[in-house]
Amino acid sequence: MLSRHTLFVTALCASLSPMALAARAEPAAPVPPKAVPKTEAPKETSKTEAPRLDPLAASAPATPAVQAIVPVAPPTADALTKDATPKKSRELPPLVVARVSADPMPTLTPATFLDTLKMADRYQAMADAGGWASLPPGLVVKPGARDPAIPALRKHLALVGDLPADAPASDVLDAPLIVAVKSFQARHGLPETGLIGRQTVAALNVPAGTRQRQLAASAARQIGSTFAFGDRYVVVNIPSATVEAVERGVVVRRYVAVVGKPDKATPRIEARITDVNLNPTWTLPVSIIKKEIIPKMRKDPGYLARERIRILGPGGVVVDPTTIDWASEKAANYTLRQDSGLDNSLGQVRIDMPNKQAVYMHDTPSKSLFAREVRFHSHGCVRVAKVKELAGWLLEGTPGPNGSASTWGPMEIESHIATNERLDIKLPKQIPVTFVYLTGYATPDGRAHFRDDIYGIDSPIAPMPEVATTGSITPRPGAKPAPAKVAPAKFAPAKAASAKPAPAPAAEFVPPGLIPNVAAAR
Repeated sequence: MLSRHTLFVTALCASLSPMALAARAEPAAPVPPKAVPKTEAPKETSKTEAPRLDPLAASAPATPAVQAIVPVAPPTADALTKDATPKKSRELPPLVVARVSADPMPTLTPATFLDTLKMADRYQAMADAGGWASLPPGLVVKPGARDPAIPALRKHLALVGDLPADAPASDVLDAPLIVAVKSFQARHGLPETGLIGRQTVAALNVPAGTRQRQLAASAARQIGSTFAFGDRYVVVNIPSATVEAVERGVVVRRYVAVVGKPDKATPRIEARITDVNLNPTWTLPVSIIKKEIIPKMRKDPGYLARERIRILGPGGVVVDPTTIDWASEKAANYTLRQDSGLDNSLGQVRIDMPNKQAVYMHDTPSKSLFAREVRFHSHGCVRVAKVKELAGWLLEGTPGPNGSASTWGPMEIESHIATNERLDIKLPKQIPVTFVYLTGYATPDGRAHFRDDIYGIDSPIAPMPEVATTGSITPRPGAKPAPAKVAPAKFAPAKAASAKPAPAPAAEFVPPGLIPNVAAAR
């Protein structure tokens, strides 16, 4: 009996020994009884050696099947460091955009022109009556707090329709007044917080006469418009830096946008969307070649290669950049084209709308600008946040990639973009689109809306911006200079054309906000 017990203990310890663990991937054949005396049983069964056993192996059942799947060794420090190193990904970071109004009322409708004229008369009457009192520039009031400026604020908001006229007088920023402040903020394109701070106070302190001038000037810019309103159309209001997709008179989608800088302003256009381009290439305008590319190539000869911009000569033949004299402007005689891809300046989507100014809407790799409240950074075209969603709306009713039985949904759009191959999708029914410059306008619900005059073309005092052409924004030959005075309060469309022109600037340039639409120019 003693010999049998010794044999069992010896075999058990041998199976748990480090040597046996090292060979567990190939379980050893059963040891014949005669081989037992050759093992060092006392050593294996000694208490001093027991703590040296692998804890993982010691806790596992002593069967060959289990031994075969126990990890050989813990990961090394180098392996852990390698695994912890983040891998580079071509996935785009989450898109962060500024907040925009959820108001279903479109900026532009067939009634906007007349509604805005009537609102200009109303604001002229306010101005004639003395307008409203200014608030202290540094005014900050928290909800529930009292302030001596609150009564003046209440009077102002009641005058413009944000606060009911029968609201009780008080010097407290109470709940009804907070609702009125939010209404005012919404009408002025400000974050709807209900708090009184620097931006809100600045908008409240704009005089009634200035607001009237914004309304009158915006209405004047709509004279001669022949925009084809339909069941579906797209509006870009340049001062708002937003894009609206309108369907049956309601804004179904409103997008944050980035529009032209004051010196590279986005022009007014009326056109039709004809195509959606996936994975577009970008052909650089001549002005960008002269003003940006040539100076960069003089300092950094590898710039075009890094940006994947090819130089094309006659017949589309690729030209070696080293053969071009960058000390001159000869490069402007070639076509410079950027290949499709994530880094393309047009991003992954372009929305095509043929027009004389050659502007369009598109995606962008510089998406951080969409998070800003002030978004006037482009060369004239309009960058659209969530442009793939807009493209999907435009492509509704368009046969998908697999024929008439399929559609262009989000998955289909993303699937084709992943191929990195350019595809131009033609809309079966073109959709009207207009870029307007409305710093003041009225909506059918009787509310007046205002935006900053970013290009400085409303004021009769401020000089008109001299906008550099970009190859797509060019002055109309023989265009008359902009009027020096906006229409009076009692604005009459028939008299607008008879306003006396101001002295023409040296270049006789027509600011983009006043470029006539194509129909009116004919």
